[in-house]
Amino acid sequence: MRQVDLRKAVNAVSDVVQNRPKPLREFDQIHMKTGDMVMQSEIVAEWASGKRLAFIGDGDAVSVCVAYLRERGIFDFGPTKITVFDFDERTVQAVKRFADQERLDNLDAELYNCLNAFPDVTKYDCFYTNPPWGASNNGESVNVFIQRGFEAIQYEGDGMIVIADDDQLPWPKQVLANVQTYASKQGFYVSRMQRKLHEYHLDDAPDLKSCNLFVSALPGNSAKLVPSQAITDPEKLRNFYGQSKEPRVLFVREKKRPDYGKAPEDEYRLELLETEE
Repeated sequence: MRQVDLRKAVNAVSDVVQNRPKPLREFDQIHMKTGDMVMQSEIVAEWASGKRLAFIGDGDAVSVCVAYLRERGIFDFGPTKITVFDFDERTVQAVKRFADQERLDNLDAELYNCLNAFPDVTKYDCFYTNPPWGASNNGESVNVFIQRGFEAIQYEGDGMIVIADDDQLPWPKQVLANVQTYASKQGFYVSRMQRKLHEYHLDDAPDLKSCNLFVSALPGNSAKLVPSQAITDPEKLRNFYGQSKEPRVLFVREKKRPDYGKAPEDEYRLELLETEE
């Protein structure tokens, strides 16, 4: 890793964290802790430096951190283009607002549900995803997000997948095995793995960590490219967001535009001082 000013990096990431919307637990949205976001942003920026990077979902806002840290001169490396594909309009609009405010010309976001066919876009070089971890479906939800990542890079290039990693629990091992098997069938091999790297704001499992699983395409793998299709297989959709939580929402819509760095008025009320007349 290149030398990075840690204080400047933490302060910049705190700007991003202040801007991102709160997680919706019913959709298995869990935010990575800020210190780990700094580390992860550096890893992603260096891994995808000089490349076009697609984020298949990004509630953490790592995409914004990567672009912002490069723009502020804290990193002298990073992707040439970043696009976030997310079904949560709050996330999409937060990315767009921050990019506009900070003049991040290489950062954009599109409203997209991974159960729909992937949009017809210019080929990306690599993809990043931190999907629902698939504790209740053996990782099938992870594979859905990975499939869209493969389609974004047209089955050539590299991917970084963030999923649970815990030696004490059986299900993370089963998910990792299933995900690696799926990737292999799609013509990708595991090129690297960074174990037990990230912590999360997760009340029911505060010690659960995740890893970075890197996959790379085999030579000539673009022959696997077929037109993208919607995912309707009940086996892939069962327990998608957790036990008995099948997908029923197309998009999470944003109700009102939050002001930068300010609490929305429906979060508080004012109790005034008593004054003498």
